[in-house]
Formats: sequence, C-alpha cells, structure tokens
Amino acid sequence: MYAISLGDDGAELRPLEPWHAEEFLAHLDRGREFIGQYIPFGSKATDVPSARETLQRYADMRAADTGSLHGLWLEGKLVGGVLFLNFDAEHGNCEVGCWLEPAGTGRGLVTRAMRILIDWAVEERGIHRVEWIAASANVPSVNGARRLGMTRDAVLRESYPHRGVRLDMEVWSVLAPEWRAARARGQR
Repeated sequence: MYAISLGDDGAELRPLEPWHAEEFLAHLDRGREFIGQYIPFGSKATDVPSARETLQRYADMRAADTGSLHGLWLEGKLVGGVLFLNFDAEHGNCEVGCWLEPAGTGRGLVTRAMRILIDWAVEERGIHRVEWIAASANVPSVNGARRLGMTRDAVLRESYPHRGVRLDMEVWSVLAPEWRAARARGQR
C-alpha cells in the first residue's frame, strides 16, 4: 500500500495489517520482554491466530477512524511500530504511542516515524492536540516525547498497574500551533 522511507539507513514506515500476523508474532517474540517492560502491547499475541486478532483490532479501529497501527521496518525486517491509540477527529485530539524490539532502538526510528504521523494528523486531519503517555521510568519513551517538542502536562502518580507495580505515568502533548511553529523554525 505504502512504504515511506525514514532515511538512508533502510528504515521504512509501512502499514501493519492482519496479513502480517506471522511476521508480527516473530517480531513480538524477539522483543516480548523488552517491549513489555512498561506496556502490555502485544502481550495477548502468543500465536499466529492471536497475532492476527491483535492486528485486526487495529484494522477495525482504522476503518472506524478511531486509531491505526503502522510498522517500522529496518532493512526489510519488522522491528517496531507507531500508532494512534485514540483518534478523535471530531474533537481534534489524538494519542500516539510506539514500541520497539531491541534491534530497533537507538536509531531515531520512532522520532522519524512519529513526525510523519503527527504531520498527517495536524495537517490532513485537523488534529489540534497530540498526546503521548509514558511511564516515568521509561526514559527512552519520555525522551522521545521531548525530541518531538512536546510539553509535559502532568505526572499521574502510581496510576497504572503493570506487572504488580503501580507506575507513574507522564502525559506529554504538543498543540497544532506549536507543531507548525517548530516546523517553520526547522525544528521538525
């Protein structure tokens, strides 16, 4: 359908759809422990049918215009993705997120891909507020929000139970005028 180059390192942003179930499962199996440190993303995808169900759920969200899933491929191998967890065009708000297996970390893949998603949300869909929520302990995710020029709006203390621990969650956001101004200054 599409493949958007993210630079000269062979990284691409592509649709991640139900027919990718086997590749998605292999990716999750490679990174399951790493991905699951702070988020349960993909934890229910433990075989090909359940991986397909996970991808189908996001395909259904895309069809309903309430969310979407996009894969990150590095030299032809799925290593992670970015997504709209909540997409509310009527009210001009959305929430973005990401995940990576270890082989995809430290390359700026999420930042490069997220710029494309946020540009599309703001310019094509009229989204006014883009939100990113991350565990305070998830330093790479918090740093990703910072690199995108987001502002920390709040820390929700011990608000998210995960693996028997209550995590502090940080809410970060960028507003459409801020996003456009940073792009005009060459910061996007």
